[in-house]
Amino acid sequence: MSSTADEEEPEGRGISVVGSLSEVVGEISGMQECRGPFHRAYCDLARRVKLLSPFFDELRDSAEEKFIGENESQALGVLLDALVAAKELLRAVNEGSKLYQALQGEKYASNFQEVTEKIEKALSGLPYDKFDIPEEVREQIELVHAQFRRAKERMEFPDPQLLADLSSIRNGDHCDQVLLQRLSEKLQLRTINDLKKESVALHEMVISSGGDPEDSVVGRSFTRALIDCLEEMSTLLKMLKDSGIVENHPAVLESLENKTSLAKHRSPVIPDDFRCPISLELMKDPVIVSTGQTYERSCIQKWLDAGHKTCPKTQQNLTHTTLTPNFVLKSLIAQWCEANGIEPPRKIGSSHDKRPAGYSDCDRGGISALLEKLRSSNQEVQRAAVGELRLLAKRNADNRVCIAEAGAIPLLVELLQSPDPRTQEHAVTALLNLSINESNKTSIVDAQAIPKIVQVLKNGSMEARENAAATLFSLSVIDANKITIGAAGAIPALIDLLCEGSPRGKKDAATAIFNLSIYQGNKVRAVKAGIIVHLLRLLTDPSGGMLDEALAIMAILASHHEGRHAIAEANPIPILVEVMRIGSPRNRENSAAVLYSLCAGDVLQLMIARDVGAEEALKELSETGTDRAKRKAGSLIELIRRGT
Repeated sequence: MSSTADEEEPEGRGISVVGSLSEVVGEISGMQECRGPFHRAYCDLARRVKLLSPFFDELRDSAEEKFIGENESQALGVLLDALVAAKELLRAVNEGSKLYQALQGEKYASNFQEVTEKIEKALSGLPYDKFDIPEEVREQIELVHAQFRRAKERMEFPDPQLLADLSSIRNGDHCDQVLLQRLSEKLQLRTINDLKKESVALHEMVISSGGDPEDSVVGRSFTRALIDCLEEMSTLLKMLKDSGIVENHPAVLESLENKTSLAKHRSPVIPDDFRCPISLELMKDPVIVSTGQTYERSCIQKWLDAGHKTCPKTQQNLTHTTLTPNFVLKSLIAQWCEANGIEPPRKIGSSHDKRPAGYSDCDRGGISALLEKLRSSNQEVQRAAVGELRLLAKRNADNRVCIAEAGAIPLLVELLQSPDPRTQEHAVTALLNLSINESNKTSIVDAQAIPKIVQVLKNGSMEARENAAATLFSLSVIDANKITIGAAGAIPALIDLLCEGSPRGKKDAATAIFNLSIYQGNKVRAVKAGIIVHLLRLLTDPSGGMLDEALAIMAILASHHEGRHAIAEANPIPILVEVMRIGSPRNRENSAAVLYSLCAGDVLQLMIARDVGAEEALKELSETGTDRAKRKAGSLIELIRRGT
């Protein structure tokens, strides 16, 4: 703590520290996506820190009304120092040379572990009982603390093959095209712009260190070799782009030898999994039906339009006729086409044919041209333009910033009311992709998007509804938006999607409901909308794949008295006890949390739990469960024994 802070009154210092904590977390939340050898460590640390935000928000609110003591202020100051160290490490990794980070793998892994240990130690020293925070926030902090505790026990290092390739460069070996391709993929230096940034980062690093040839890791000659390697990668990528082989796919770096040999090969045999079972042709737009089989969209649509109600391949009855895009298979087909030197299949009349990838690396002129098309009175022109913006916003962080800065968000919000279902679907998905950027979340809400997104959630096509749910979840990361979204009537519509959606749609709905229910008022809305009966149905449907989500939502609703009353009326205790016996660690924990909320202060629920044999399951859970599950199990065992 600074000397100025030491001179402040304890209460003022407490408020100041809480404000600084919120500010640091906000800065970390606003950092761009990170790519490179420490991508996973970066994302894990940033994600865990962001999860502390509700805690600091609650502290900030309570600090304005309630005195924060000297000891609490000091403990928060230790946590602030740890989070500032985390912010500096994340910024250094995000802005620094990816090659250097790979070479200094042990150092960077140690830095991540050191910061993780500092945060974990600071969290251990917080006097939680002195803070006026809701139980669900306290439980979330305990879970985050447990994540930090586990994370400090392991270190993550760069890929061994990556280190071997860099060692070859250090030894003066020639950078052949296979090695360049591997480096491109493992370091995620996939575009000309990526390579330029990496080259600048290396140059700046050498300048700042004086370019000492005796440097143990990056001496002048080795740095020159790395920069030469980057230039070769850049040249190769440009050649392949000019040749048209990697047109529309900036993530590919294939060898020139392959380019030559592919032209001589006969047409490759199409894998059976890539063929439509109806047409036996390579699929352009693969979609999944309710039986789990994948077909070309146009073929299965004709089958359905002819009045068939069965799956052509399995002859099973279709429980619904929703066609879910198979994005994974579509990506695999595209990769296979590129690897075999053939043109990837395109949907007829699709905006894909108009080369949205031509606008990659933030072509502001191209984006402005698309925005002009959004204003067109021609519905087809609008549909094609918003489809391209959807893809661009999905591609990378730079595009998301450029599209927003160009003024696209208000136009996309207006298109949420388009009478054309496909345009509406593209618009809500484009907003979903843009909302990945933290500052764009605010812009979307400021454009009055939430009521219109809720209307799409209620009345759009199934894919539009599912993406609307995902968009609302993304926006609800900002706490103030939880209130706005709940007040706009989103929760009943999300519950409908939870019941009617595809597997992906149900999970999107459940995730949004869970996050919105962190706000107390939304718990009441969810209970009044009848969510409990639907959660119980999901708990009793083992084939539905929604047990995790249903229990997580039930656990958070059980922290509210109206939620507890509604859950108790549904008589879930036998199911909860069964999950405690055979469920996953997380589900056993949530089941115990719900059971504790029901039984604490309710003798009738306690008797029901005892009668269905809860004590035996709780004893096992107290020995083998997670830390939180053990605490809940121990408290429940004590309640049952006191009650008898």
